[in-house]
Amino acid sequence: MKRQLKSCGERILALVIVAAALTTGPALAEERGSVTNLPVPRFVSLKATEGNVRRGPSLTHRVDWVFTRRDMPLEITAEYGHWRRVRDRDGAGGWVHYSLLSGVRTVIVDEPMLELHLRPDIATQVTAQLEVGVVARLGDCDETWCHLTADGYKGWAPKSKIWGVGLDELRE
Repeated sequence: MKRQLKSCGERILALVIVAAALTTGPALAEERGSVTNLPVPRFVSLKATEGNVRRGPSLTHRVDWVFTRRDMPLEITAEYGHWRRVRDRDGAGGWVHYSLLSGVRTVIVDEPMLELHLRPDIATQVTAQLEVGVVARLGDCDETWCHLTADGYKGWAPKSKIWGVGLDELRE
């Protein structure tokens, strides 16, 4: 026999318990974009040298600012038609037309004089040092390291010192 929940508080508590059970299980469902069916959030880069960032997903919405750095990594957090809500490493964002975005993956250096290593090991030779704010092309990533290319320099850097890749993301 099913028990009838008597109060609003009991109903809310039951919903909280069900939600907790669904989100703490071993197989969490990955959220997908309603337009592309690609994972959300996900990282992309700015394809254009300029990209208007709007308050909403249409040309009628006001432009709040303009991204002016080609290849800058951005994180897509929502989709609506031909528009993608994005944010940069500082959390600033808004709506950008999808044609201004690229699936080419880049990252931005978050640490002063980030050392690139020959292999994903701190004990290996340093191949280059990158300044804060340098945008690099993202290559393979293991659990803690990613291979980067910037201005002809190549090497491995710790994931924790770059923005534009998920800490649990693996790439081959």
